[in-house]
Amino acid sequence: MAELVGLAEGVASLVRDGDTVALEGFTHLIPVRAGQEIIRQGRRDLTLVRMTPDIVYDQLIGAGCARRLVFSWGGNPGVGSLHRMRDAVQNGWPAPLELEEHSHAGMANRYVAGASGLPFAVLRGYAGTDLVAHTTSLATVTCPFTGEVLTAVPALRPDVTVIHAQRADREGNVQLWGLTGVQKEAVLAASRSLVTVEEVVDELEPLPDAVVLPGWVVTAVAVVPGGARPSYAQGYYDRDNRAYLEWDAVSRDRDTFSAWLSENVLVA
Repeated sequence: MAELVGLAEGVASLVRDGDTVALEGFTHLIPVRAGQEIIRQGRRDLTLVRMTPDIVYDQLIGAGCARRLVFSWGGNPGVGSLHRMRDAVQNGWPAPLELEEHSHAGMANRYVAGASGLPFAVLRGYAGTDLVAHTTSLATVTCPFTGEVLTAVPALRPDVTVIHAQRADREGNVQLWGLTGVQKEAVLAASRSLVTVEEVVDELEPLPDAVVLPGWVVTAVAVVPGGARPSYAQGYYDRDNRAYLEWDAVSRDRDTFSAWLSENVLVA
């Protein structure tokens, strides 16, 4: 059964220096508060994994937590570039950042392979793209039945996956609904997992299209109301579009970013 913990306790026990860490959520239910707690606790040399790194990964990179980024698209959704990510790649500030880029389908299938206990996934993608020339974690495999040459991508098995969900019950069963992305697969592929939730309830009410992660596949659950802001949690609060616009100005300048980090994250 998943253990109910505080956010700081969960991060302290589950996220370690040098880990491969996935913080997943596709536009919706992004675990922003958990990412900021990782910054607050000063984790270093992380390999950050995420299909679509956005502003919380910009914050983690700018705070010096990351050594490597494995991803399929990076940007401030609807606004533009991730300036802290760009500064790390182009100028090595605050530390050099290695990149491993895949397609959306490739990343999703890598999580599925990891969750399924398979060494790799096979798909028809990547052929004819520049990714083949720049991503070493790709190979070809010939189908033994048809002779078709396909792309193989290695399974993703994070040391720890962090997601946000709407609610959990007192036994650690987690329920999320809406745009769920690859959260389920990312949790199942990981060695350890931390789920932040809006609330803990006595009973999970069945909902159409909801995903339920049983407590025995989750390591820890932390109650963090508003834990996805400025992204949204369906049924609880909307996306804060202004915050994404404001982040563009904050993140462009190193000093402005550092001041924002001190005032908004690196506080008790």
